[in-house]
Amino acid sequence: MELTARQERELDYHREHAARHAHLRDRPVGTDVLERLGERPWNAYWYLMARVAAEPLTGTRWLVPGCGFGDDAIRLALLGAEVTATDLSPESLEITEARARLAGIPRERMIVLEAPCERMPLEASSFDGVLLRDILHHVDIPATLAELRRLLKPGARVLGSELYTHGILQRIRESRPVARWLYPLVAKVIYAGRDPYITADERKLDERDLALVEDAFPGLGLTWFLLVVQRFVPDSWDRLARLDRAVLRAVGSAGRLLAGRVVLEGRMPGRRA
Repeated sequence: MELTARQERELDYHREHAARHAHLRDRPVGTDVLERLGERPWNAYWYLMARVAAEPLTGTRWLVPGCGFGDDAIRLALLGAEVTATDLSPESLEITEARARLAGIPRERMIVLEAPCERMPLEASSFDGVLLRDILHHVDIPATLAELRRLLKPGARVLGSELYTHGILQRIRESRPVARWLYPLVAKVIYAGRDPYITADERKLDERDLALVEDAFPGLGLTWFLLVVQRFVPDSWDRLARLDRAVLRAVGSAGRLLAGRVVLEGRMPGRRA
């Protein structure tokens, strides 16, 4: 399948990323988030997985585009779904397959497919749900949304969690004093000496991108996270993460201006089959 220049850059990055993390093929995906469902609702990922697990998953078909090393796809399969996991990088998919075998997931219940999110060689209207985690900011958003609408059944579940920043805050972030002085200091705290996982073309979703997602899936519910956490301190600071979440609940729709992450929850337009 012919790739765009952006997809080629993403593929090159994620091939190298997979090579650096090849050891993960021998490490099973953690299941604590499944064993303790409903705990830590102030954490965006734990909140998302609780919403996923609230669905009747057994016997349903779910799509995980841009699956990376398979964490989300494998957890979905462990919850009973039949999963198709796609990624640009064959090396990432090899890690995903190895970890699925470690988890005891039969091959027929989890298919891996090398394909870009913008164009997946899959049958139209064939999925009961899609799980999107930190993928939309890596892709051509309009093309990916159009592809998801093609693949999802009417009434299919749409769940996701994406990095987000309002354009006003992003302009502040890119201002000379912040970019030159404050951000390098904050990055040292957040990444603690680790290399940041940031590709050449990615940027957080902004209000215009989010409007595209809302147009594609009318009635989409938005839950806001990360006011200070992951901007100034690591997300391992649970007490501050609890306070973050409480403040964002209190400010309601103002979270659209203030938050650093959004959890998406909705359905494909149309009646359920």
